[in-house]
Amino acid sequence: MVYDKGKVITGLVVFLIILLSPLWYNALSGKVEPSLKLSMPKEEKSCIEERMFMRSNHMDLLIKWRDDAVRKGIRTYKGLDGKVYRISLTGTCLSCHIDKAGFCDRCHGYSGVKTPKCWDCHNIPKEEGSKV
Repeated sequence: MVYDKGKVITGLVVFLIILLSPLWYNALSGKVEPSLKLSMPKEEKSCIEERMFMRSNHMDLLIKWRDDAVRKGIRTYKGLDGKVYRISLTGTCLSCHIDKAGFCDRCHGYSGVKTPKCWDCHNIPKEEGSKV
C-alpha cells in the first residue's frame, strides 16, 4: 500500500513539467533553430559526392585522400557519379570553396567541432578583395 499517493503523483507531475518545459517552450514559441548560411560556390552545382555524404564524412574522405596521395601515390578519385577528380585539397576542394571563413570556419564553429590541422600544411586560399 502506497502512503501519500497524492503527493507522489503531484511530485511526478511537477517533475515531468519541469523536465519537459524546454521542449514545450520551443514548440509553442514557434522559434526555429538557427540556420547555417554557408558561402557556397556559385559556379558548381554539385560536389564530388552527395551533400549529405560530404556533411558527415568529408573529414574521413580527406584523410583517405591524404593517405592515398602521400602514402600510396594514388592521385585520382572516382566519385559516385563516375567523374574522376584530382586528389587535392587546394586544387579540388578549395577551387570551389574559396571562402575558408565563410565555409569551413563557419560550419565548424556552428557545429562546435575544432578546426582540423589542414591549415598547418595547406595555404588558405586568397580571395579576391581580401587582405589575407
